[in-house]
Order: sequence, then C-alpha cells, then structure tokens
Amino acid sequence: MTTEQARKTAEALTYSTGFGNEHGSEALPGALPEGRNSPQRAPLGLYAEQLSGSAFTEPRAHNRRSWLYRIRPSAAHPPFVRTDNGAVRTAPFAETVADPNRLRWNPLPEPAPGTDWLAGLWTLGGNGDATQRTGMAVHLYHANASMERVFGDSDGELLIVPERGGLLLRTELGLLAARPGEVALIPRGVRFRVELLDETARGYVCENYGAPFQLPDLGPIGANGLANARDFRAPVAAYEDVEGPVEVVNKFCGNLWTATYDHSPLDVVAWHGNHTPYVYDLHRFNVIGTISYDHPDPSIFTVLTSPSDTPGLAGVDFVVFAPRWLVGEDTFRPPYFHRNVMSEYMGLIEGAYDAKAEGFVPGGGSLHNMMSAHGPDRETFDRASAAELKPQKIDDGLAFMFETRWPVTATAQAAGADHLQSGYDDVWQGLERHFRP
Repeated sequence: MTTEQARKTAEALTYSTGFGNEHGSEALPGALPEGRNSPQRAPLGLYAEQLSGSAFTEPRAHNRRSWLYRIRPSAAHPPFVRTDNGAVRTAPFAETVADPNRLRWNPLPEPAPGTDWLAGLWTLGGNGDATQRTGMAVHLYHANASMERVFGDSDGELLIVPERGGLLLRTELGLLAARPGEVALIPRGVRFRVELLDETARGYVCENYGAPFQLPDLGPIGANGLANARDFRAPVAAYEDVEGPVEVVNKFCGNLWTATYDHSPLDVVAWHGNHTPYVYDLHRFNVIGTISYDHPDPSIFTVLTSPSDTPGLAGVDFVVFAPRWLVGEDTFRPPYFHRNVMSEYMGLIEGAYDAKAEGFVPGGGSLHNMMSAHGPDRETFDRASAAELKPQKIDDGLAFMFETRWPVTATAQAAGADHLQSGYDDVWQGLERHFRP
C-alpha cells in the first residue's frame, strides 16, 4: 500500500472506546457468535481461537484475553527459523554495566532507503529479564518504508510513541492510526504491520515485559482525572483474506525468528475481549496540578502503569507532560532538582521541555538512572527564580517519561553511539553559589 493509500485508510477509520473494556467487533454481519465463545461450528466457516495475555487463573480484574474468529487458526504455519536481530536487543542487558552518569542522545540518524519500522528499530537499553517477564526496554525507531511483513512480540507489549510521521497499524484485531501526539499500545503476542502515513516516521517504543499496562489508581484525586478510559480507542474488526507468501517475524526470548506463511495471519473476521490494541491522544490527558503553592511530584502525570509485586512501585510507568496551566504562588515552577529511586528515560515529541533551555530536542532522549541528580539547567533556574509569577500556560511542548523501578542499562550500541551527546553534565556546571550565611 502506498503512503497516500495508507493515509486515506487512516482517515476513514472508526473505533470503539474504553480502556480495559470487553470490546467486540465483526467485519461481516453474523461472524461473531452469540452466547458461546467456541461453538461446535463457528459462524461463516471460521475458526475460534483464544488469545490469552494473562494466566487463566489470574484475578478477573487482571485477566486479559480475546476470542478471535479467523479464516485459519494461528497454528497453521511452518516452523520458525532464526533471523538477524538487527539493532534489537533484549533483557537481560549484560553487554555493558549500568551507568550512574546522566546521559543524553540526539535523534537517530537518517535510515538507509527502504528501511521499514522493524528494520529501523534500535534498542537504547532496559532492565529485567524478558524470559522471567520482568522489566522493560527502551527502543527508538526511524523508518522510511512501509512494512510488507508482519511482526509479533512474544516477550512483551509495545507502547509506540510517534514523534515524526503517522503510522497505520494493521493488527489482527483491526486498524489503528497513531500520529505524533498519540500513542499506540500493541498487546503481547498480537501480530501487526506498520505502514507509513508520511514519507518518514520516527519515534519511541517502550517494550514492557511485565504486567500489562493499566490505568493508575486515582486515590485521593477521586473518580476523575488523568487519562480517562473513554478516550482510549480500540479497533473495529478488519481482515485480510490473502493467499500467497507472507513473512511473519516473531520476537521470542530476545531473538527474532521468521517463517513464511502461505496466507496473511491478519485474517480475524470478528473478535471480542479485552486483550486489544489501543490508541490514545495525549492531548486529552486531564492534568492535575497545584492551585496554591509548591510543585507536585511528576507521578500526577502518569498515563499508564505496569504494577510490580510491590504496591505503588511500578515495573514501568508512562508519564506525559501535557499542556497545562501553572499558577502556584511563591513556587519554583519548572521541575525541581531531585534524586529519585526510580530511573527515568525522557523523550520529547514536540516543542521544548520547560526544564532545559537547549540540547533536549524532539526525537532525542535523556537517561537519569536511579539516584542520579538532575533538574533544570542554569538558564532555566535563573529565569524561573526571577520570574514574575503570573498564571502561565505551558502549551509549546509535549514530553514524556518511561519511569522504572530498576536501573536502565544502556546497550553497547547506545553507549558508543555517535549521537550520544558529550558534555551533558556541563548544563549544570554554571550553577553558582548563592549561599549568604
């Protein structure tokens, strides 16, 4: 499909809404069975198949599964064989050691002609162990060609954050369009193909090996605020009835495996369940903030969280710094100086970030591992310390964080990359002594 065709397809999409809801959709009338998940004979000659994103016996509130009614069952495929991993790496990250220094990268360089989304995927680092389903990985991508092959990740779910260029995601459960300012969530094991809506595409990916992302509890905030479930868009069923060779790539225990099917695996005609892809518009995030004084902790910007075995301590949080008003009195309004038990990878989707005057650009990113001291640079500190504190609208930037309880170990390719900035520490060196006893 050409870029123009993909763009027209994306513009015509419809969705169902709600995060974690029991969705259902059929591309053909009567394809979705009534009353039974696996009837003796599924409608329209389809095969019934369950895709489980959680153990059968997990609590109902945490159970993720979808029933798929497809032209051929997923079991109908030839053996997979190993293929080159390219620039994709997976936990445990043992080729380097975790670095306590503050690190910052420029955007990925331009890809070679014909680079699709999977070939353009580049691992910056991560933590945990994919085989134990703990931890996460940070990837970036830069592509200039639509995928013709199909990809699925058995190691974890994928949170895709476009920064440049829109994506049309053809998944087993239907089509999603994700543009800069939106994020797309592809659950573990769901197969998909990425087609470009523009000539090039660039962005970020959080691969979550642990518990599936969920909406955070609101606690004293109450019943409303942050990301609203109704703003998450799930796909409407759409299928490919394609006969002929289709390459399918599976990421399994850190390695890429490939098989050539004699049909498209994106052949689900109807489905229902809650193990589904989503798209979410970050501009819909309902920001909570102070209306008196002091700077609240960045946890109030959490969009999604992957809980760990310790309550309140996430395997990974996805945090967004969305447009918002600042009105705090007698308050240092930019992000404060701090050291954190959590490790933070921050990226920038558009504009500028209010804690850095320069050097942190869209498509780039910074890594502040646990207990590494960071905060505003000198220019930002001086400006904010002297500013007249009138109500101020922050609407010229959109930044995010992947925040995790474990240190992020950079890959060898990230630690030695040409686009790793030298002298990042210098942004804090100009902070002067003001102490007057």
